[in-house]
Amino acid sequence: MRKQSGFTLIELVIVVVILGFLAVTAIPKFLDLTDQAKQANIEGMAGGFATAISLARSQWEAEGRPKDTTNRNIVNYDGTELVLTTEATDVRPGYVVSSVAGQNTGATLGGGFTSANCVDIWQNIFQQPPRVTNAIATLNNDNSMDYFASKSGTGATTLCHFYLKETLNKDGNNNFTDPGVSTATGNSFTYQPANSAVVVYINNN
Repeated sequence: MRKQSGFTLIELVIVVVILGFLAVTAIPKFLDLTDQAKQANIEGMAGGFATAISLARSQWEAEGRPKDTTNRNIVNYDGTELVLTTEATDVRPGYVVSSVAGQNTGATLGGGFTSANCVDIWQNIFQQPPRVTNAIATLNNDNSMDYFASKSGTGATTLCHFYLKETLNKDGNNNFTDPGVSTATGNSFTYQPANSAVVVYINNN
């Protein structure tokens, strides 16, 4: 009869200790990689956004600064007609404020420019944009949404804020909370249509 053998108690304890050491060293590195991925995500989106804004303005300049029949600065960017800023106090002309088919007001960045403009810009300058909303209820009820958009300021100080959903704070019901226009919450970037400035803010949660 063959003698059966198994692990001794000492061997099992050694295995458990080794697994414990691995967990202690691996979990922090995994968490750090998650934070790095979230940071890389928002930085990549900000870079792509800034590039698209610059390309749209460059095309507008190359085409001789075209206007439509209502004297708005426009450009046909990859098949989509975009409305660009109109020169005003501290506002340079030629930066995207909306699509013609969408939220096509606010070319001088006055009261007509809202968070809907920010969503419209996002959806029309990217070829295959991640889903974005300016309604916190939609962000919480639609799992396909990846970003949240809001708007602050007016005129030359107008900013579009774009937040990575997974880095926003949550309430007691596990719902994402509205960051408002804070740059100290979540990972985000801002777009200033008056001069095309794009700034990234990293606040990993």
